[in-house]
Amino acid sequence: MDKRNILITGGAGFIGSHVIRRFLNAHPHYNIVCVDLLTYAGNLDNLSDVINNPRFTFIKADIVDLDRMSEIIAAHNIDSIIHLAAESHVDRSILDPFAFARTNVMGTLSLLQAAKNYWEKQPEGMQGKLFYHVSTDEVYGSLEPGPDMFTETTPYSPRSPYSASKASSDHFVRAYHHTYGMPMKISNCSNNYGPNQFPEKLIPLLINNIRHNKPLPVYGEGLNVRDWLYVEDHAAAIDLIFHNGGVGETYNIGGLNEWKNIDIVKLVISITDRLLGREPGASLPLITFVTDRKGHDLRYAIDPAKLCNELGWKPSVTFEEGIEKTVEWYLANNQWLDNVTSGEYLDFYNTLYSGR
Repeated sequence: MDKRNILITGGAGFIGSHVIRRFLNAHPHYNIVCVDLLTYAGNLDNLSDVINNPRFTFIKADIVDLDRMSEIIAAHNIDSIIHLAAESHVDRSILDPFAFARTNVMGTLSLLQAAKNYWEKQPEGMQGKLFYHVSTDEVYGSLEPGPDMFTETTPYSPRSPYSASKASSDHFVRAYHHTYGMPMKISNCSNNYGPNQFPEKLIPLLINNIRHNKPLPVYGEGLNVRDWLYVEDHAAAIDLIFHNGGVGETYNIGGLNEWKNIDIVKLVISITDRLLGREPGASLPLITFVTDRKGHDLRYAIDPAKLCNELGWKPSVTFEEGIEKTVEWYLANNQWLDNVTSGEYLDFYNTLYSGR
């Protein structure tokens, strides 16, 4: 079997850690190099079970640093990149759009250029190389209620600084493919949930706040709709696309699992209260409706038909199964939650919701 030296960016984060674990376990002939800056959402505890694997190397570095990325790619003879590192929280992008442009746009451009410079010097050139860019459904904009779903041909219409920065990075990846012949693949995913997600995102935020009897903030009336994808199903899709997807192709990854935010909140309350031994609905009074997010997109729904029909992927767990497993994990790993919900996280949380 072919050996590969794969650089995975953002691997100490939520999705990245699951991708690293899957690739190490499923592909014993692969060497994995993880680059992560270990900002607030990056946590080496997410990689505790693989950190000593002889085929795994962790490097703390900033993807925006072109010279450093060039050094790493050359030193480890990297032939493939799975690019997950990104600023990803919409609320933060509204407060500081420049940080998102720096990491998501300039960081992607830095990686593309570093890979291009190194791969072009190899005797085989770009042959056998791959730049796999992980993006988001938010680049497509917002949908009205109804049957319409995002497909791979839906025009881009980003509506937040976060989605604008991700759309820009997608365009740069495609530009390097068409201009320089860089082999690339892109996937756009829906909302992920599961173990190890930093608790600024809805589901772990709810679980943590229920634990501590804190308010459960819900934007507007909670009627915004999102499609939810279990993180291990996402990692499986990335694995499949990496190995079997067409070069130059885009694949949408969705859970076919739309929920209104308020219904998600009530479901998480029901499961968490039950697992904590509380009376049914004990935490319902914690629901606190707050001023709606600026430019809040109404609905996302992503059609994974191309991925399912061409590559045979499908979600492995129902949402009810996945959310139960997720709540169980957070309650069993309360020390992990307590460790990450301190310092900078609390400062941001208090800034975001104070006075609303």
